[in-house]
Amino acid sequence: MTAHLDSTAHLMNRISSQLARRLSTVSLDGRRRPAPPALVVVAHGSRDPRALSTVRALLDRVRELRPGLPVHLGHIELNEPLLPDTLAALKDSAAVLVPLLLSRGYHVKQDIPEMAAAAPARTRVAAPLGPHPLLVETLHARLVEAGWRTPLDDATRRATGVVLAAAGSRDPESRVDTGRTARLLAERLGVPVVPAYASAAAPTVPDAIRALASRGRDRIAVASYFTAPGRFATECAEAAPWIAAAPLGTHPAMARLVLHRYDQALATPATTEPALASA
Repeated sequence: MTAHLDSTAHLMNRISSQLARRLSTVSLDGRRRPAPPALVVVAHGSRDPRALSTVRALLDRVRELRPGLPVHLGHIELNEPLLPDTLAALKDSAAVLVPLLLSRGYHVKQDIPEMAAAAPARTRVAAPLGPHPLLVETLHARLVEAGWRTPLDDATRRATGVVLAAAGSRDPESRVDTGRTARLLAERLGVPVVPAYASAAAPTVPDAIRALASRGRDRIAVASYFTAPGRFATECAEAAPWIAAAPLGTHPAMARLVLHRYDQALATPATTEPALASA
């Protein structure tokens, strides 16, 4: 009986979703509305199969939040579909590219705009996801899932610290963006948060852990500032002396943030140059 009810509920949800998509294309006077520009989520790509499945699940969440919006996926490297192929399939349609990246850096400043400029589609490039309060909301939720408890008493607070583990970049603006997220998270948690990197920048996660420990912080958590599972996220989590949070993944705030960046880009003049991240 339960299985029958579940399948019926699933069918009703599908019907409701399809009806909402159809209604979203029709105005109150019955005329068909012009289709909105496609949303192309631009992921980096990974050899870890969990990354691709996570990104696809996140796109499903985005579609649920915005029925009727064409949502596509394109990768910078390593996974299909590659971004140039996705844009080629859109032909001369309008599209907004939202980087599934957490800070400014080479991919945001060079790779994505160059691919967009070479495509037949009419494109705008949105800002990267971070920094933004919705990312802090997700980081906090992932820490709570891993065992973080609030409020902290004074003695526990003085012994606690967090390392914000990010991928890393040689671009100084990337470190600025990650540092801003670390400060926002510190305000949310009420303890020091030190940004650290898996590659290309300092400090490393082990170095950041040692720095916190030297200040008497022996209860140290690692917050995973990665959009999806992968080698870097795994290595950073393994270094945690206390708890390690899961990557940002498919948290509902992530889907809302993708749509926020899409809407922001539509509100600015058309360009293939990425906007600066802002709240």
